[in-house]
Amino acid sequence: MLEWVQLSWLQAMVLAVVQGLTEFLPISSSGHLRIVSELFFGVDAGASFTAVTQIGTELAVVIFFAKDIVRLVGTWFRGLVNAEVRRTQDYRLAWFVIVGSIPIAVLGLLFQDMIRGALRSLWVTGAMLIVFGVLLGLAERFGRQVRAQDELTMRDGVLMGLAQSLALIPGVSRSGGTITAGLSLGLTRPTAVRFSFLLAIPAVFAAGLSEIPHVFEGGPGLQPSGVQMIVATVVAGVVGFACIAWLLRFVERHSVYLFVWYRIGLGLLVFALLGFGVMQP
Repeated sequence: MLEWVQLSWLQAMVLAVVQGLTEFLPISSSGHLRIVSELFFGVDAGASFTAVTQIGTELAVVIFFAKDIVRLVGTWFRGLVNAEVRRTQDYRLAWFVIVGSIPIAVLGLLFQDMIRGALRSLWVTGAMLIVFGVLLGLAERFGRQVRAQDELTMRDGVLMGLAQSLALIPGVSRSGGTITAGLSLGLTRPTAVRFSFLLAIPAVFAAGLSEIPHVFEGGPGLQPSGVQMIVATVVAGVVGFACIAWLLRFVERHSVYLFVWYRIGLGLLVFALLGFGVMQP
């Protein structure tokens, strides 16, 4: 049985572009990397490759929202010693991000082996694409979408953080889960998307940094070199930056039904390819 396959530069670049294109759209970057690597390369790219290249896309978030992040971090530190600052929305928003990041960190550690193993089955990926696509559609249809960013509460942070933790399963989508939760809680689309981006930063950076040693362990999957990982991470970040700008403009004017139908169609396609033996689960 083949334990690992050396990653080629073409494969690295394809996977990096896929990561950048899909990280911020509610269609599951981990699911797409799993599908693309199996369909075109015949082997799983691995959870570690996914986590590390996500560092690039999260750097894109940091750059894109640099002013907001600097303001929130500064406000949070000032609020620790200043009661007046603690009454501001920025101080509360910083705490929403911190508290909302806890569920995915805890569950990621508790279920690490399952995340690397059984949950990477393409049957699971296909099912999650469909199920959470339907849930996203229901949230778009029935969510009131009347609450802006200054109306966010700790409850929103906790519930969207729990939704984010479901993205540990390929096919769910981190942004898809948090946007679905946000719309269900009555947030406007732009508010749900922006908070989704901010909420991802601590968890994704922590996951990516912790996975760096595992990328080069030589286990089953595509084995990248250090240089390939660095370049792939940068490419994913550049592509991801462009996707952030596009998505924020898109959700101001359009519903998320485009992503709903895409997810359902892709999930059905995965089932068909598995059923005909074109891909192995």
